[in-house]
Amino acid sequence: MLIDTTYRSTAPEIMDDFTMEGEILKDALDKIASINQLLGGNKITMEGVELLISEQPKQVPVRITDIGCGNGDMLRALADYAIKNKLNFILHGIDANNYTIEHARSLSSDYPNISYECTDIFDRQKPFQTCGIFLCTLTLHHFKDEEIIALLRRISEAARLGFVINDLQRSAVPYYLFKALCFVFRLNYMSREDGLVSILRGFKRADLLSYSKKLELKNFLIRWKWAFRYQWIVKL
Repeated sequence: MLIDTTYRSTAPEIMDDFTMEGEILKDALDKIASINQLLGGNKITMEGVELLISEQPKQVPVRITDIGCGNGDMLRALADYAIKNKLNFILHGIDANNYTIEHARSLSSDYPNISYECTDIFDRQKPFQTCGIFLCTLTLHHFKDEEIIALLRRISEAARLGFVINDLQRSAVPYYLFKALCFVFRLNYMSREDGLVSILRGFKRADLLSYSKKLELKNFLIRWKWAFRYQWIVKL
């Protein structure tokens, strides 16, 4: 019997414990980044950034904030892209786990235009700094529907150009394919368990359309992408 993916799972992920630290967490963060690169996940986010900056003069600085930045892999990819294309990106990563932030800082020491911050994104006493673009790559599925709406409202208030969501499709096919991927990449226990839960907490197109309606978004694009992702680009 196939697993039921009708509704988003509310099961917790091990990684949702923001006090977690150590080699198991570091290995999980780095494996997630490697798999994301291999399966073209970074490209999905990059396409969204390219679309949102397409009408901006090259010399104008663009501030980009990555929410749930993990080990900072997406920010480093953006920094390399900016160098290659002679763009002026000011990059900032936010994560709720201080150990994760310190790991990202250590991996990004050669990138002077990347900064990091450990903070609670739902703390209304700490407003987001206004910036051009907000990113959520494999982050949104960690939250309940009402939290997603609250977060995206805050992002909409602080973003000048728009935001890019890159997250998992909720479906039985990627669920069972990920089980095979676990064997190939020799993922540790936390990565295996959290990966499966992540897919069950992922999205169907109808979910993203529902969020768009509740947020009263006018200019957005939702596209299915390999490997079983949704790219949601919102232009403000």
